Amino acid sequence: MLSVSNLSVQFGKRILFDEVNTTFTTGNCYGIIGANGAGKSTFLNIISGKMDPTSGRVSLESGKRMSVLEQDHSMYDDYNVLETVITGNAPLYKIKKEMDEIYAKEDFSDADGERVGVLQVEFEEMDGWNAESNAAALLSNLGIESGSHYTLVKDLDGQQKVRVLLAKAIFGNPDVLIMDEPTNDLDYETITWLENFLANFDNTVIVVSHDRHFLDAVCTHISDIDFGKITHYSGNYTFWYESSQLAAKQRAQQNKKSEEKKKELQQFIERFSANVAKSKQATSRKKMLDKLDFQNIKPSNRRYPAIIFEKEREAGDQILHAENLSASIDNEVIFKNVHINLNKGDKVVFYSKDSRATTALYEIINGKAEPDTGSYKWGITTNQSYLPNDNSEYFESKLSLVDWLRQWAKTEEEREEVHIRGFLGKMLFSGDEALKTCDVLSGGEKVRCMVSRMMMTRANVLILDEPTNHLDLETITAFNNSLKNFKGNILLTTHDHQFAQTVGNRVIELTPNGIIDKFSTFDEYMSDPKIKEQREKMYAVEA
Repeated sequence: MLSVSNLSVQFGKRILFDEVNTTFTTGNCYGIIGANGAGKSTFLNIISGKMDPTSGRVSLESGKRMSVLEQDHSMYDDYNVLETVITGNAPLYKIKKEMDEIYAKEDFSDADGERVGVLQVEFEEMDGWNAESNAAALLSNLGIESGSHYTLVKDLDGQQKVRVLLAKAIFGNPDVLIMDEPTNDLDYETITWLENFLANFDNTVIVVSHDRHFLDAVCTHISDIDFGKITHYSGNYTFWYESSQLAAKQRAQQNKKSEEKKKELQQFIERFSANVAKSKQATSRKKMLDKLDFQNIKPSNRRYPAIIFEKEREAGDQILHAENLSASIDNEVIFKNVHINLNKGDKVVFYSKDSRATTALYEIINGKAEPDTGSYKWGITTNQSYLPNDNSEYFESKLSLVDWLRQWAKTEEEREEVHIRGFLGKMLFSGDEALKTCDVLSGGEKVRCMVSRMMMTRANVLILDEPTNHLDLETITAFNNSLKNFKGNILLTTHDHQFAQTVGNRVIELTPNGIIDKFSTFDEYMSDPKIKEQREKMYAVEA
């Protein structure tokens, strides 16, 4: 379907890809993974024709159509929504436009009539007469209601634009679909719809995503970029991660016989397959399971941070009590009637359709903002550590990372450089990396510094507002595992489905008309029909 031959990419002296030869075949979904800077987005730009390689070529099978999820959200601002979606099938749109132009002529000639006849045959073969209704159905599935279908794209908000571009990418059943971070700016319901759509999509999908739940739900293969090469592995992301970890462990077990190692790998595959088979998820077009083979399992060269949250002291039974909290932005109520009692061991996923609501709550309970009404009180045995969504105020100085982290040292021993470097090293800032200054850090490096700070403070309550933003898959996975094992309290808001599902044991949803508070996992909460009905009412009623 799509083949890559002898592809090399070099920027100055840096070699990103070196003589890559690989094929992407029909019916498979490939999740492209790699460390930050490995070249994931560059590779997508090359295979979609937006960038030229230094050498080599990319070949799409003759007569096949490729579609790409656009990253430029303003590209179609002057088109209406429905027309934008139809442009996703370029050959169809070209014929439709030519027919429209001919029909608009005042001096319609016999030659025009003949030309329209030819175009109509082609148009019908491409199911063109159903194009508008198909595009409208796709938009409705993605939450763009019919009243907006003839609106100009520039008049939509950011989240709606993303959905329109997503509909454009998948419109007309492309043979190859290329998507870079498709779940960004999508809500839970839209991501779930997209997971189901792609899991049942019969053609080729090539996707980059930091959303592990999404990769697990749609991928039949993981394509790992490492050392300038791309290697395909059968299975979804969880299979790749767990099997590569097992293989790395086996590599260190010098004394174990090869037959024992093979048996252990085979048993791992059988356990994984059994779990997937009984999963409710759309997981990976189940045929993936038939291709899993222990001989293809290789240890990973990835470096994972060592994220370990320890507590300075044990918290008592009273964690947080909030009464009648409310907040508004520009006279618009974002939450009200918030009554919460947090108890020891609660790991709460705070959720809202309006992300401003959860951030506002965290700012209030961390003493950084005042509520419109109500009060809150932390238990006297608690100490909190907060990872805000916007961390810019922490990085306004030109301090080195060692001196930056030293600001939160409580004792002389903690102020020692060896002690501080230990925490920075756990987040992969070693050697000269720890002497970088704050003002040159990337978004991901800033979050890793904030996590180092959280580990050093040894709080028994962790408050996390979108903790996975800017992080690579390795750090997200390590962070997720550490929070599952943390014995204190967690208040968490995240768009990362797997984070929410595996960490939380309670869900509190903030709405303009009060809260919904349930002791359940995130998946149980979102799939409960009674809760769904309650949620619709809470958002529908005007305050």
